[in-house]
Amino acid sequence: MVSPAQNYISAVKAYGDAASGKPLGVKPQGQDDIKQGEFADLVKSAIDEAVKIGERSEQLTIQGINERADVSQVVTAVAEAELTLQTVVTVRDKVLDAYKEIIRMPM
Repeated sequence: MVSPAQNYISAVKAYGDAASGKPLGVKPQGQDDIKQGEFADLVKSAIDEAVKIGERSEQLTIQGINERADVSQVVTAVAEAELTLQTVVTVRDKVLDAYKEIIRMPM
């Protein structure tokens, strides 16, 4: 299973390639063919994974309150959920900034 961090890294790399002027559809050897709609699938899977991480953190927190989980597990799960949320918010902000920049472009 691909982690959210790997999905974000792939998205950032794709934006970097586009910004550097590399033609679309040109891929390094050894990579799979790029499919139509892959970016949307990438974002959807990253969001789904972020939701799962949040739910897992909630479950461990509840177990910790009921003294059924180790405190270190709870702290780790909460920290992972916090990092995931910060990453999602950062990506959202970058997408909104890019959208605003596109809107300001003359036609």
